[in-house]
Amino acid sequence: MALNIAMLSIHSSPIGDLGTQDTGGMSVYVRELAKEFGRRGHCIDIFTQHNSGRHQRAVDLYDNVRLIHLSGGTRGAVSKGALYAYLPQLFHDLESFKIQEDIEYDILHSHYWLSGVLGAMAQSAWNIHHLLTYHTIGTVKQQTCPSEHEPELRLTSERRLARGCDGLVVATQKEKEYLSRYDAVSDDKITVIPCGVDLHRFKPLDKPSARRQLGFSGDDFIVLYVGRYAPVKGLRRLLETVGRLTHLPGLRLVLVGGDGPHTPIFRQLQSEATALNIQNRVTFAGRVEQKILPQYYSAADVLAVPSYYESFGLVALEALACGTPVVTTPVGAMEKIVKDGVTGYVATDLDPTNFARLIEAVWLKQQENGLSPSKIRASVTEFTWARSASLLLEAYRSVPYGQQKN
Repeated sequence: MALNIAMLSIHSSPIGDLGTQDTGGMSVYVRELAKEFGRRGHCIDIFTQHNSGRHQRAVDLYDNVRLIHLSGGTRGAVSKGALYAYLPQLFHDLESFKIQEDIEYDILHSHYWLSGVLGAMAQSAWNIHHLLTYHTIGTVKQQTCPSEHEPELRLTSERRLARGCDGLVVATQKEKEYLSRYDAVSDDKITVIPCGVDLHRFKPLDKPSARRQLGFSGDDFIVLYVGRYAPVKGLRRLLETVGRLTHLPGLRLVLVGGDGPHTPIFRQLQSEATALNIQNRVTFAGRVEQKILPQYYSAADVLAVPSYYESFGLVALEALACGTPVVTTPVGAMEKIVKDGVTGYVATDLDPTNFARLIEAVWLKQQENGLSPSKIRASVTEFTWARSASLLLEAYRSVPYGQQKN
């Protein structure tokens, strides 16, 4: 039986600019799963406030998938920090849309804690089963990266939502353990569903050709970073790492993502690179359309994931699917998907010297032709969005999911 599925992604849009402040792996996750559900005949409405006013109220994204922009009476987008105060108005807008469309949803799936608060309102008013995916857990983010100051409102809201929702979906066993430890969530309330990767889009391309198209030298040793510019991503540590690798010939760090050169964090990273005397070895590539990312992955010699915390680590899957090795901190699913000496290396600690040693180990392997792009890609072919969607549909349809509450 086809399901009517409501997804809430209030602070971030699945069609937002990837790599910018509020648009990252979560947006890819929501978009790809909705697309897969739509292919199977289910009907999905994704609700967001992000970029409200810049798009039509309802946008057809894929077969059976709509993106609905809620304004809640606001003019234009509201920053993530201010969004909580508007949630009652956004619920009124959500309710009005549901009545206008004369639609009954079978399942409600909220993404991130702000969406979860809105979802809790709908859960009560609609008498519907409510699943929640945090994507990052505030307590864990704050403990692993002290410079990330999460508001107490988020921490208390997440604990309350964990008790009140019908189920929590996480991408790794590690996230399940975090929820059990910090929010006292019982194991039977948590479902682990790994993320996927689009293997048709992310595949090995000819490295010399990719480098020519991107304007990189064929002789460079390219260390690539892809993601948001945020403290939790460990970019300063990555710059320190590169500062310890200047003896490698042709070393170049390419940073993909960010909100542009006008932002404080961009200027901070530039200053840090200058202080380390590596400014001539760092390329700020800016935000890149997802369709271009396979060129960057294929042009690179290694993807660096220096994060303090990841709920999964989608960029690592994308790089591995393109045949590019990954050097990463032990975050998210990295210890499961990166095989030391075969597809990259997982650091045992967060020390830049150790991280540099592992990147140099990749360089040495490449001098010996010891890393096979085809073998690297083969290591992640089980991680498909089709598999993730099948597992999530099982969660939707299992008791008590997929049934109206009494």
